[in-house]
Amino acid sequence: MSTDGLSSFSEDERGDDDVVPYSDDETDNELDSSTERLDDIEQSQINEQSDDQRQAKNECTWKVKANDKNFYGQFTVTKYGCYKTSKYSGNAIRTYKYNLITFLPLNLMEQFKRAANAYFLALLILQAIPQISTLAWYTTFVPLLVVLGITAIKDLVDDIARHKMDNIINNRLCDVLQDGRFKSSKWKNIKVGDIVRLKRDDFIPADILLLSSSEPNSLCYVETAELDGETNLKFKMSLEVTDKLLKTEKELETFDGLIDCEEPNNRLDKFVGTMYWRNQSYPLDANSILLRGCTVRNTETTHGIVIFAGADTKIMRNGGKTSFKRTKIDQLMNYMVYMIFMLLILASTGLAIGHTFWQSEIGNFSRSWYLDDGEDDPPTYRGFIAFWGYIIVMNTMVPISLYVSVEVIRMGQSYLINWDLQMYYAEKDTPAKARTTTLTEQLGQIEYIFSDKTGTLTQNIMAFKKCSINGTSYGHLCNAAGDKTDKVELVDFSWNSYADGNLIFYDHYLPQIIRSGKDPSTGEFFKLLALCHTVMVEENDGQIVYQAASPDEGALVTAARNFGYAFLSRTQNAITISELGIKRTYEVLALLDFNSDRKRMSIILRDPEGKIKLYCKGADTMIYERLHPNNPIKDSTDEDLKEFADETLRTLCLSYKDISEGEFTKWNIRFQAASVSTGNRDAALDKVYEEIEKNLMLLGATAIEDRLQDGVPETIATLKKGDIKIWVLTGDKKETAENIGFSCQLLTNEMTLYDGEEINTMLTKMQGTNLTPKEPIQNIFKSDENPAMIITGSWLNEILKEKKRRKKKWFKRPKTETEKKMQMEKNQMNEAAKEIRQKDFVDLACQCSAVVCCRVTPKQKAMVVSLVKKYKKAITLAIGDGANDVNMIKTAHIGVGISGQEGMQAVMSSDYAFGQFRFLQRLLLVHGRWSYIRMCKFLKYFFYKNFAFTLVHFWYSFFNGFSAQTAYENWFITLYNVLYTSLPVLVVGVLDQDVTDKLSLRFPKLYIPGQKGSYFNFTKFFLSLFHGIIVSMIIFFVPYGAFLQTMGQDGEAPTDYQSFAVTTASSLIIAVNFQIALDTSYWTFVNAFSVLGSIVLYFAIMFDLHSAGIHILFPSGFTFTGAAPNALRQPYLWLTIILTVAICLLPVVAIRFMSRVMSPSETDKIQMNRKKYEIELLPKPGRPSAFRRTASVRRSAYAFSHQRGYADLISSGRSIHKKGQRSRPRIRSQTDETAGANAS
Repeated sequence: MSTDGLSSFSEDERGDDDVVPYSDDETDNELDSSTERLDDIEQSQINEQSDDQRQAKNECTWKVKANDKNFYGQFTVTKYGCYKTSKYSGNAIRTYKYNLITFLPLNLMEQFKRAANAYFLALLILQAIPQISTLAWYTTFVPLLVVLGITAIKDLVDDIARHKMDNIINNRLCDVLQDGRFKSSKWKNIKVGDIVRLKRDDFIPADILLLSSSEPNSLCYVETAELDGETNLKFKMSLEVTDKLLKTEKELETFDGLIDCEEPNNRLDKFVGTMYWRNQSYPLDANSILLRGCTVRNTETTHGIVIFAGADTKIMRNGGKTSFKRTKIDQLMNYMVYMIFMLLILASTGLAIGHTFWQSEIGNFSRSWYLDDGEDDPPTYRGFIAFWGYIIVMNTMVPISLYVSVEVIRMGQSYLINWDLQMYYAEKDTPAKARTTTLTEQLGQIEYIFSDKTGTLTQNIMAFKKCSINGTSYGHLCNAAGDKTDKVELVDFSWNSYADGNLIFYDHYLPQIIRSGKDPSTGEFFKLLALCHTVMVEENDGQIVYQAASPDEGALVTAARNFGYAFLSRTQNAITISELGIKRTYEVLALLDFNSDRKRMSIILRDPEGKIKLYCKGADTMIYERLHPNNPIKDSTDEDLKEFADETLRTLCLSYKDISEGEFTKWNIRFQAASVSTGNRDAALDKVYEEIEKNLMLLGATAIEDRLQDGVPETIATLKKGDIKIWVLTGDKKETAENIGFSCQLLTNEMTLYDGEEINTMLTKMQGTNLTPKEPIQNIFKSDENPAMIITGSWLNEILKEKKRRKKKWFKRPKTETEKKMQMEKNQMNEAAKEIRQKDFVDLACQCSAVVCCRVTPKQKAMVVSLVKKYKKAITLAIGDGANDVNMIKTAHIGVGISGQEGMQAVMSSDYAFGQFRFLQRLLLVHGRWSYIRMCKFLKYFFYKNFAFTLVHFWYSFFNGFSAQTAYENWFITLYNVLYTSLPVLVVGVLDQDVTDKLSLRFPKLYIPGQKGSYFNFTKFFLSLFHGIIVSMIIFFVPYGAFLQTMGQDGEAPTDYQSFAVTTASSLIIAVNFQIALDTSYWTFVNAFSVLGSIVLYFAIMFDLHSAGIHILFPSGFTFTGAAPNALRQPYLWLTIILTVAICLLPVVAIRFMSRVMSPSETDKIQMNRKKYEIELLPKPGRPSAFRRTASVRRSAYAFSHQRGYADLISSGRSIHKKGQRSRPRIRSQTDETAGANAS
């Protein structure tokens, strides 16, 4: 126990890697370090009795009455201070935001919450004031309308998709008891208290209390993949009274039970309630609750009563709040827009002061009588009016189309992700899906990846690979004679009528030994696997299906079946197997089930000959401690275990023991006494188990492969080269997580592994150095070591000083002011120490090459992510596949869901989804990097072109008396950002590539500049502004100089204002479009068309707007009649335009050339050697060698279930079908079906 007394865990709890510290629900609003603690013993004594009396009453405040819809009218809640509604939610879910009536007002309200849109609305209002405006109203209205319209259409499309998804779910059908009969009803019409009937493979529509089922003793099998990511089935069991009395429609109609239970919450693994019926009360727990999101499996009919519906269900409560995620570039962009706005204010103020001065000194009536407007306003007033005029004239410094252009680019990038066939998972027909369009460029800046294990890194499919029997290793490439060979040929199991044909095994010698009987220990080995388990079996369409508590158990029993020892059936007291075609039934005398402390299971059997034998399988550390001293194969098996560990296989030792009749009789008396013990029964049983599980004889060991998804090691290695740090956060045991860490090459033997105790010791020592939270930790580890951290959830809470809040006390002794002050100071000190401790931990963990957090709850996963976000200010990505990953996915900057394997809950909460972990490298290194570079190019160019455009007004002001006169025609100002310069930059923002996708994957270091924000930051922003300022000066002063003393071809001087406006506008359009051409790295027809087409479009529209015809129709709106034809027929002006464009672009070309030659970037080097690298990337013949670690570090991975298996259920006899004998069906295993599919 830590000395500060803040820990809530004992030494034993801290050291147990398999202890989950607490339910994730308990962490909701309970891990509060500032919680008031009552240390006074007297206070605890006062509260103890009160707590016991009130606990049950306060926990069970949710009341459900069966078949009584009028019962719920008395329970209401008040909303908005006046509106009363039912306390019970309907079963319809709603994720959409708008309907037909609310779309327009709500969408406009949301859009005008954006500062830029509100700013331009204010400008539009200002332009309606004639004294202020020097621009027509449509110059702001048209761009604003386009921006609002595009955004509204995008929001509408997204919301229609949400409507469709909601309708699909809400309109699913379910049988509901109505008027004495079950009738089909839509999910959205289901209410709390309804009796529903579910059939095999039905989705469960709400949280339901199981009443009865077609299975014996009303057992119901459910698949919880959408909740916890696990595909192995769980069983639920009804109360015995409802199983007997509520089977038919008539019985269910008369059921009038009252259920008192806990309020709706997010606890997936807990339920507390009581059912009152026929003057009796019956306790309820989670074992009888069917949760929404699960699927009924292998159960023909199920009846239940709805407890929680819709938003009150646990799966909906567990989703948490969805926070609006903003990218790092979004935040930068907002700051930059604010800065531009400040520059606009400063520039307008300066020009307004200039106008005031000019009016008082030059523009007065005595000196400039020809400018007299008849108004007798003082210069200060005219300066004030000029200020607002310049706000309007130079409003394009704050780009109105910036945000909508960013949205369009992100949408285009999202579609490219959706359309990427190289991220399509054909086996599950699962394409990649960008579920959000606001985060694409953030994918190019990821620094930390937080990954789940089961179903994310692994397939959660176990495959029997090798074994060691009687000191001999099997599973290598061997022929039937036992000689090693290079020939790869699968073993033919057709001789075995029970074989399923899905086992992939290459050692032909082992089946030969088994069939010949040369080594009886091989038969004993597989007999143990067929007998020592808690697998349950049932018939399905003439086949036998195995239901295992874990994939490991299923793989082992299936392997035994393929090698000729097939598990056929079991009853409460017997197990029947086929031994090489001969059926034998063994009497079960005792079943010693697995738990996380024992890490083993045993079964005591009486064989048909009457002999009693104990079979035991478990972790090698546990088995070796209990072996008989005389075990001749102990050392050779140990060597085989090291070999299996080198290949990252999950190992398991098998042993047996012959027991005499007298020994068993004496032990059984103690066993039966422990079984009915009322005090600490589990501990009593474990003690009795220890007495019999000793002096075991070693049979051998199994080696199972927890199959990684394809390409996981390569993906992790590639991402590491891109300086992306990967942390694995899993609820699995430490051994299992460590094993997978080595298997996927996240961990290597060159690393020094630190566990929770060592990390805690290091942090405790560092605590004494009085570091402030801002001081970084450096050089904690040795300079020559490569550290990695493996830490459990209980140690994580100990280290981070997280602990459960005590329950509120009903009676409190009043505290004095001094005590309150002391308590406050203590809380502040604890909070400060906690903050330092957490920062130290994050700094320490970030120095490690790899971090694995195991046995962590969903809340802890989210906490780790948030700590890295808080203290490292790093961009994070979380990837997972189950509901237990939802909090983590929502907490990270980017959430990725793995779809197609283990449910859709994580996918529904994610930002991006695909079918396999390996696609992550393409998402980040290709799409993410491209999107980031494209967005950076877009923003730099956008700010550049807007400053180049707007500041021409600024320079022109020095020559027009600061009168807010525009340098361009009004329609040019209106269409500049909408038509003339929008398409080329949008094309670059969506399609540009600096290097190909293959080169992006080959050179992951190209990803590093994005992590550092090198392509767009305040430096790049100011360089873009400076570039725009310089170009604006060139655009204005070169034509101005050319117009000073000029004679046209017709002898007239083309120095009028309109000709000057045409010249500057034409120069600007050509210059900025050619500039984006210089910025383009990947040329296609679309790029060329957009650049040249924009220039042609500008001239076409300009000649049309300057025509006499349109002036006749709208004389006040089009005043530049004939300006373009008159000006552009002058060769001199064309030369001026060419000179202006050349001066704008040639320095850019020269600077980039010198930079590429003298100081090339990594991208430049790869681009210059592109052809060479592309040739090297061509596929070469050759077969890659299998991965094998160089050193041997054995890691036991006895990974059955994290809970007890089905032993209690088997012993009770409630799960056994009480039916007549059947003809022998063919055996099929769900585990092997999946394994075979993946093998194919």
